[in-house]
Amino acid sequence: MKIFFRLLGFSRPYHHYIPEYIIYIFLFIVFGLVNFTLLAPLFDILFNTGNKHVVEQLPSFSFSATWFKDAFYYYVNYYSAGPSGKEKVLVFVSLVTLACVLLKNVFGFLATKVLTRMRVNMVKKLRHILYEQYARQSLGFYIHQRKGDLISIMSNDVVEIENSVVSSIQTIFRDPLVIIGTFVVLFYLSPQLTLFTLIFFPISGTIISLISRKLKKGGGRSQAILGKILNTTEETLSGIRIIKAFNAEQFMEKKFDRENADFARSTKGVLNQRELSSPLAEFLGVAVIVTIIIYGGRLILSGDSSFTASSFIAYIALYFQIITPAKNIAGAITYLQRGLAAGERVLSVVDVANTIVDSPDAKTVTGFHSAIEYRNVSFRYEQAEVLKEVNLTIEKGKIIALVGSSGAGKSTLADLLPRFYDVTGGGIFIDGQDIRNLKTHSLRELIGIVSQEPILFNDSVFNNIAFGMPDAKMEDVIAAAKVANAHEFVAQLEQGYHTTIGDKGMKLSGGQRQRLTIARAVFKNPAILILDEATSSLDTESEQLVQEAINNMMQHRTSIVIAHRLSTVRHADEIIVLQKGAIVERGTHDALVQHQGIYKRLLDMQEVK
Repeated sequence: MKIFFRLLGFSRPYHHYIPEYIIYIFLFIVFGLVNFTLLAPLFDILFNTGNKHVVEQLPSFSFSATWFKDAFYYYVNYYSAGPSGKEKVLVFVSLVTLACVLLKNVFGFLATKVLTRMRVNMVKKLRHILYEQYARQSLGFYIHQRKGDLISIMSNDVVEIENSVVSSIQTIFRDPLVIIGTFVVLFYLSPQLTLFTLIFFPISGTIISLISRKLKKGGGRSQAILGKILNTTEETLSGIRIIKAFNAEQFMEKKFDRENADFARSTKGVLNQRELSSPLAEFLGVAVIVTIIIYGGRLILSGDSSFTASSFIAYIALYFQIITPAKNIAGAITYLQRGLAAGERVLSVVDVANTIVDSPDAKTVTGFHSAIEYRNVSFRYEQAEVLKEVNLTIEKGKIIALVGSSGAGKSTLADLLPRFYDVTGGGIFIDGQDIRNLKTHSLRELIGIVSQEPILFNDSVFNNIAFGMPDAKMEDVIAAAKVANAHEFVAQLEQGYHTTIGDKGMKLSGGQRQRLTIARAVFKNPAILILDEATSSLDTESEQLVQEAINNMMQHRTSIVIAHRLSTVRHADEIIVLQKGAIVERGTHDALVQHQGIYKRLLDMQEVK
């Protein structure tokens, strides 16, 4: 139940719900029980057994059960005294019963409204915390997570929590109180008979708990398999061109069918176990009532009990009211287990600590004035060492190119600057200040990034260029697009800057998408630029347009250029050659060519003249 109460904690503050709910549910239980306590006097009238509780004078008002009971019997005696007395009493008792049913349902509805508000707010807060976790986590978090699992947790697991955990709250908070209230009345009617029936509850509880444990285990497995299904679906949608190019449709279909069949088997078992709990609880409840009828009937027939026939019938009717809440509780407990399995997966993500956090005394950096320094920087992904004691100084206004073979550490070296990861050794300094002592938000304000893969959003051209800046002006967006050589093609779109570009910008060509990402970086007007192989995936014509845009953008800015095509970095102020995480060569293009080292070999391999 620890997970249940943790999930319940997302609905805080409780004072918005608990006082209201307690009042409504108390009145719901009271008026529900009154219905059945009226059965005894009603049967006394119908069967002419006489009324043993005589009240000849209306008592003075006091908010107590005794006053309500005496007032009720006063009117029973009052109406029964005149002509057609039984008929009048019958109508009076029936109208009181009808009023009690109405009030019971009114307060039941109000209690449900309170829990609905609690439910909606809890799920809303849970989704917010999950999305915040996804958005704010370091990139290291995503190394260990599959996209399909994260999507499944946000969608299916949260829905499962809403449908089972949150929906069970009403049953768990209301029906035990109904059972307790009912037993109080039953004890009042017959302590001996009620104590006898209590021995059956531990037996039924043990049977239901065995089903619940199996259900939780099966529910967790089902949700994990569903994450695999979503991951396969996402990979299929993202890589549909490759799947078709390699004639791998059948291969992917078989993979999906295996996971789908596994999920179906797991779900079938969970649903069968869950559906078993309610009929089992009903059977056990009816078995107890049959036992009561036999045992209680023998007490009455033997004359060993003060029970009248009407009281016994009312007792049986009242006991029948325990079956429904008992069924609800049994169903809720078993149904809850699947939700708790989903809650476990959700909390496993919520509990992952963000490794990139601001220190308590972090300072805000307002500008870049002098130099960026990498001092003995080392970095490793778990056990794999990526960078080894790198020392590098990048003066303001300079263009530094990072080159080397795949896996040399180029992108990692650049990713450490905006603190996508933290160094595992040494430190990175901006104007002499360790970036770990700066507020991350202000640090990233200084930096603009253009990645190898154009990352765009299913929104308008305007909103993609002015991403994250709701107060952007059209003239500033157009100016940024012109610098990026994007204005001409944007102006020819059907709705210009208000054209929606589709998922990941799929309505545009590769070169157009890349120029929009450059325009986005220009609009931000950063002091430091990181260009991660921004032209490597483009054709020659697009590359020339994008390279021109990049050259425009780099003017008067400090730039770190990660290059695959070495022809794009020959004019860099310094070229850094990385190999196996270490700097092995550095210098200008001409100096490195004369050096006849690794850079010259890479250059020759690309046949660059």
